[in-house]
Amino acid sequence: MNSPVMPKCNKRKFALTKKRGNFRELSASIARMATFAENGRINQQLVEEEITRLKQHWRSEGQPSLLLNNLPEIDLFDLQQLETVIKVCRESSSLSAAGRKLFAVSRQQKKQPNDADRLRKYLARFGLDWENIRH
Repeated sequence: MNSPVMPKCNKRKFALTKKRGNFRELSASIARMATFAENGRINQQLVEEEITRLKQHWRSEGQPSLLLNNLPEIDLFDLQQLETVIKVCRESSSLSAAGRKLFAVSRQQKKQPNDADRLRKYLARFGLDWENIRH
């Protein structure tokens, strides 16, 4: 039985080890390419298109780190916390909604919780604001 001839490809394009991908993502990529493959063969063009799609996806996942590149050196603890805050802000429709989610427990102990103000002040400590996080 003859095995199919694979087109010669640049090996570095297949090196996904240093990216955020995992086996589930790899499996989804292969399934996506197989779906678009003509005659059941994944060609180089499909692979290159998938690599482009993955790079765009990884870039959009890495957006919080782009904001964080301009920050002064901070502890890992603060960095992880700030990345979570940025993620929640991007998933929320408003500053108040993000604040309610982030301060869900501590806000119950306050007589007049002002989550938006707390979040605004937290972001300001790092030179960030709602507008530059959302864009």
